[in-house]
Amino acid sequence: MRVSDGQSGSVISYAYKASLIGSAHRFELTDEGLSWQIAGRSGLWRYDEISAIGLSFRPVSMQQHRFRADVSHAKGGRIAILSTSWQTAALMAPQDNGFRDFIVALHARMAKAGSRAELTAGLGARTYAAVLAFLALLAVAMAGLLIRALLIGEFAGVLFILGFVALFVWQVGGFVRRNQPRRYSFDQLPAGLLP
Repeated sequence: MRVSDGQSGSVISYAYKASLIGSAHRFELTDEGLSWQIAGRSGLWRYDEISAIGLSFRPVSMQQHRFRADVSHAKGGRIAILSTSWQTAALMAPQDNGFRDFIVALHARMAKAGSRAELTAGLGARTYAAVLAFLALLAVAMAGLLIRALLIGEFAGVLFILGFVALFVWQVGGFVRRNQPRRYSFDQLPAGLLP
């Protein structure tokens, strides 16, 4: 399930398993457009018919380093391309190089076809604002707990809170930083949203 060049050099393919049960999702960049096969359905989207691409960083419990590209068609329909693939019930394998190469090649072919697709990175503006509001409330609550622990002299509690905050910032900070909503261009893909 890697990117592979065809004999003529004009076909680039990528595949991944979105779930343990079911067939792989397969994608090919051909001269005609983006060809896809997902769960018994298939289609071919010309590069100039792709209306939007959204790149994001989407970690999950089984794979903390997972990226996602949402590709939308002008006449409706959206497909998701993930950078990880299910291997076994307990293993989700990264496909970083294959995913990166495929997404970069997709953008290059769309640019060559004169695409006017909307290119966005990160979460939606409303979702991102909700995440920031939640983090602000959590920061206020943690500051209150820290001040209370200091006032009553509970230094083990202070150390626990500081350790929890450090771990939380380490885990969530990268997600928030990478998923800041923004637009990008075909020639400047967001490096933080590609493996």
